[in-house]
Amino acid sequence: MGILRKTTAPLLTLAITAALGTGVANAKDTVKVAFIGPLTGGVSAVGVGGRNSAELAVQLRNADPNAKYEYELVTQDSECKPNVGVQIATKIAADRSIIGLVGHYCSAVAMGAVDIYHRFNLPMSVWGAVLPEITYANDYKEIHRVNGTMINQNEVAAKFMTDQGYKTWVIIHDTTDYGKGHNKYFSEYLTANGGEILADFGVPADQQDFTAELTKAKQLNPDVIYFGGLTPLGVRIRAQMDKLGIESQFQGVSGIKSDSFIDGTGELAEGVVSFLEGAPLEKLPGGQYFSEKYKAAGFTESEEAYGPFAFSAMNLILDGIEEVGPNRKALTEYLGNIQDHDSVVGKISFDDHGQNTVAAITPYVIQDGKWVVWEDSEYADGTRKLSGL
Repeated sequence: MGILRKTTAPLLTLAITAALGTGVANAKDTVKVAFIGPLTGGVSAVGVGGRNSAELAVQLRNADPNAKYEYELVTQDSECKPNVGVQIATKIAADRSIIGLVGHYCSAVAMGAVDIYHRFNLPMSVWGAVLPEITYANDYKEIHRVNGTMINQNEVAAKFMTDQGYKTWVIIHDTTDYGKGHNKYFSEYLTANGGEILADFGVPADQQDFTAELTKAKQLNPDVIYFGGLTPLGVRIRAQMDKLGIESQFQGVSGIKSDSFIDGTGELAEGVVSFLEGAPLEKLPGGQYFSEKYKAAGFTESEEAYGPFAFSAMNLILDGIEEVGPNRKALTEYLGNIQDHDSVVGKISFDDHGQNTVAAITPYVIQDGKWVVWEDSEYADGTRKLSGL
């Protein structure tokens, strides 16, 4: 026994010293934050880009010696399906160790989840979903959004396209809240700008064959076919337009502003136009900083169109926790008072419904297999022409 005591005493002393040393080195408390997006399925490229961008914000904060807390990111895949989204929203919200959330690219998923976040008092910021009702349908103080809405987007889109000289449209939109919302706002602004809608088709988001709708559209011979939906459906419609010999200009919403649309349509992507909240990455106030940090982090996937918004939304959550501590109610109050908050996408100011009021919209066109800001394209200077002009 004497030998045992002589052996264990020094070991015990070392263990205590090591434990004390570890306590000093890791004095920061760990705080959990979460990200939800479509990490699998047809729009997974956008979701993965958003997740990487949120993760980048957490990595940079954890590398900051002045940060009060160590942050742990919890990620969940919504699959862009409302039923799945409700399940994971409940799982995240019910975990009281998670203090804040950056969530949702798919509007239908977000609409199904906001009631849950409100019920569990979970403060969150939307990073990509554009349906206005997400912030405006309820007076939920927990819900915020850093990107603009489809109202801003369609107002700009309608004026831009009529200014090009287009006069007649056939609208094809999916029948989710997302697609119906785009149809509603674009139709209102288009008619206000003198455009004429020849036909309006609502289609399920999983529809494969559009022969009936496109045959009717061909008979009507519109200047433009407007598509309100996400990339997988847009790819199918654009490809089937070509098979039926439809030469109308193809116009899409932000839901197709993805490299995946170009990959899926190939040469047929040339000249397609779309509209997106915010300035392009290279023209954002913090665009160069974000791009450099994203590349340095070693992500192999593109940040995609909404990556900078996910990065900004997560930084906003982290800034709030640093300021008021890891408390859901205190963080909700902090977010409710945000005005002129600096971010890589520009100033963030929330109105009384948590909606960022700074919402510039940028037109894009696909040129030589890349999304190009309209003003920087050969279409803008007249070197190339959109269909029907």
